[in-house]
Amino acid sequence: MTSKAIVVEKEIGGRMMRIETGKVAKLASSAVLITHGETTVMSTMMRAAPRPGLDFFPMQVDYREKLSAGGKFPGGFRKREGPPNEKEVLTMRMIDRPIRPLFPDGFIEEVQLQNWVMSHDGENDADVIAGTGAAAALAISDCPFDGPLATVRVARIFTDDGPQFILNPTVSQLEYSDLDLVLAGHKDGVNMIEVGAAEVPDEDVLEAIKFGYNEGVLPILDLINELVAKVGKEKRLGDHLNLIPDEIMAKVKKACEKELTEARQIRGKHERGDKVSEIKKKVLDEHFPEKIDGTVEQAEASRLARRQASEAFRTLEKKITRKLIIEKGVRADGRKFEEIRPLEMEVGVFARNHGSAFFQRGETQSLVSCTLGTGKDEQIIDGLLPEYSKKFYLHYNFPPFCVGEAGRIMGPGRREVGHGALAERSLLGVLPSPEDFPYTIRLVSDITESNGSSSMASVTGGCLALMDAGVPISNTCAGISVGRFTDENGEKEVFVTDIIGEEDFFGDMDFKVSGTREGITGIQLDLKARGLGFEQIERIFAQAKVGRFQIIDQMEQVLPAPRSEISRYAPRLIQLNIEVDKIGKLIGPGGKTIRALQDKYGVNIDVEDDGTVLVSSPNAESVERAQAEIGALCEDVKVGTVYEGKVVSTKDFGAFIEIAPGTDGMCHISELGEGYVQSVSDVVRVGDTVRVKVILVDDQGRIKLSRKAALSPEEREKELAERGQRPERSDRDGDRGGDRGGDRGGRGRGGRPRREERDAEPAAAE
Repeated sequence: MTSKAIVVEKEIGGRMMRIETGKVAKLASSAVLITHGETTVMSTMMRAAPRPGLDFFPMQVDYREKLSAGGKFPGGFRKREGPPNEKEVLTMRMIDRPIRPLFPDGFIEEVQLQNWVMSHDGENDADVIAGTGAAAALAISDCPFDGPLATVRVARIFTDDGPQFILNPTVSQLEYSDLDLVLAGHKDGVNMIEVGAAEVPDEDVLEAIKFGYNEGVLPILDLINELVAKVGKEKRLGDHLNLIPDEIMAKVKKACEKELTEARQIRGKHERGDKVSEIKKKVLDEHFPEKIDGTVEQAEASRLARRQASEAFRTLEKKITRKLIIEKGVRADGRKFEEIRPLEMEVGVFARNHGSAFFQRGETQSLVSCTLGTGKDEQIIDGLLPEYSKKFYLHYNFPPFCVGEAGRIMGPGRREVGHGALAERSLLGVLPSPEDFPYTIRLVSDITESNGSSSMASVTGGCLALMDAGVPISNTCAGISVGRFTDENGEKEVFVTDIIGEEDFFGDMDFKVSGTREGITGIQLDLKARGLGFEQIERIFAQAKVGRFQIIDQMEQVLPAPRSEISRYAPRLIQLNIEVDKIGKLIGPGGKTIRALQDKYGVNIDVEDDGTVLVSSPNAESVERAQAEIGALCEDVKVGTVYEGKVVSTKDFGAFIEIAPGTDGMCHISELGEGYVQSVSDVVRVGDTVRVKVILVDDQGRIKLSRKAALSPEEREKELAERGQRPERSDRDGDRGGDRGGDRGGRGRGGRPRREERDAEPAAAE
């Protein structure tokens, strides 16, 4: 039996968006195929009864990129997709965050959302498409999902007519954008924001949010509603709601409301937490004991009542916390609404790290290390998009001890990946271009204490570590979080700066903003409430700007600007460009030439396909010498360049010096040393390595060198003293031919005579 698909279509961002259902995955609770351009995602939703004993909403969100969607094979021996990569994990979090708050309190049934990329055109990325697809699958199902919801991306590119916002930009368009904004929302406002930006002014980011909501979110909502009208099912709560009975809530409130209100005003985190735990244990033990001496039914009933009482206590604590803030203006640690906790910062905390920083804000603490590397340290990213390499990455670690717990020690979870990505994109906007600073940069943020917004501590500490390492960032960057609290009716609201963990837990919102004095570099919004309007977002931006400016002021008192030089333990790295047709000459037959250069100078040489050459070594002098030889080998020799050359032949009138394989020059006896030189052998012999400067390249390509011009003033005085001579009065820096011969220059490969041919030429030719 064949099934006919139900299809809705609408033009979004200049390309047709198509959602269909009813043909594929019919045994799922609901399923859609959503297509934008030629990228297609299959989004499915399954609803099932909750597991026994479950007391929370166990929604699972999965997103996977099938490499067959882009006509690619998985790497490795198994040739099969493995565990989710970083991009897939970040997309799962992006889909989850706006959807989860739209389910009713007490709903604990299993909800599983799976999103598979089935086709990828290389231009329309699938992450925001999957976000909309998952919401569409929920919207047409019988789940009590208070949607629909839509997710879009906004970029900003500069045209002849000025800056222009682009809805759901292609991968190519995003390359030229200074803004990457992902936005999710519903009919009542915005409920998820992620931003990576290059110091974009706050007001421009707000305009981008408005554009994305009005031009993208609202039209997509109309499209989903059209599909719901055709195939949508009636919503049902089900029989498994986990709601607290009124009598248990009343009993808990009567037993501890006054005492808990006092405990919630204790300033210290541990002292406050210990007192709250003590009150909770007392209430449960005295009023909701577990009955183990009765029947099985009585025992089970007592355990259920105790669990419900525990949840009631948490709910009461949340209400008290919110009431203290809204009605009395009292935060748990006694701060004012816009007050930032005490700051402590230090740089250079570890001796051998290339850069390091200590950052403390209240009871949140981070140790950040910066490591500088070469091209071989870049992280290779392979997926549906063309393979590329990252020259900057930030890793975030959140060990159990940072919150005073003994927990499982394991690899980074989704939260750590997400927080690291937020800090990474927040700092990416201030980094120099690879052309200006070709190093690969790795930051590691180890959270050693945590009580609120450790990701923003990673941004601030990461910026200090970058400056300590000598990375020439464009501006000082800091991050701050803003929380939101409302009364029970939602009529009165307050916004608080620098939220602690409990304010995040009991509040409506965690709005993280990173940036410089010039503008915003990163945003992440986690919202538990229904949504935010544009006026609220504008107010949050203003409050966050004040906070980040205060932090930046204190950061610059510790380190006002990046250090002028990188750490002496970091590799010295220079970048030069050669002609593409010279790459083979640099590498040599079987890699012989490049290996010889690396062995000779003790350096690493990386050559890109476009002719970019990176030379690195812990020794700066070795790098400079290798650079000079590569330049002589692959580029036209220029007057004024200093080379490290080898003496290959001597004559009465001077010495022939090889400054690069196959490229020689002649250093006349008058240019061999300071003052009068009696004999060439008094200064150099065949096989010697000398530093020389190019002082002339004639029309025939002959190169004239000067050892004297490459000497430092101290070296010149020393040579004169050894010969018992006085300094010459001439101010000329070795660019004259001398009084004992003409201006003969050496010639190398490329149609120039070899040394054997030159040796046969009479000296009189000079």
